[in-house]
Amino acid sequence: MSTPPPVMPPPSPMPPQAGGVPTPNYMVWAIIVTIASLCFCCIVGTVPGIVGIVFASKVNSALDRGDFAEAKRSSDSARLWCWIATGLCALGLLINIGMMATGGMASYTERLQQIERMQGR
Repeated sequence: MSTPPPVMPPPSPMPPQAGGVPTPNYMVWAIIVTIASLCFCCIVGTVPGIVGIVFASKVNSALDRGDFAEAKRSSDSARLWCWIATGLCALGLLINIGMMATGGMASYTERLQQIERMQGR
């Protein structure tokens, strides 16, 4: 009679970490806010988003090496840069909404020309 093979538990999706607390990498947030800043507001929010992507990519490689302190630092930096990019994206979006509500750049240029004509008289 043959014995069945031992049942092995499935592998953990995250590598073991110090303290048992998973270290988030914020990669999804960094990518979404970078794309959103390109689509909705301005290029200014894209730069911090790219920096957030770089730090987010460092988290998993540090975890693979077993360097939990570096993974935590990279995770914290990625979160910080994601918040900065999110704030700039929201600010740019509000500026765009304000520009659209007031007539956009064409209206602004027209007002400047009216002021110049009035000063020239």
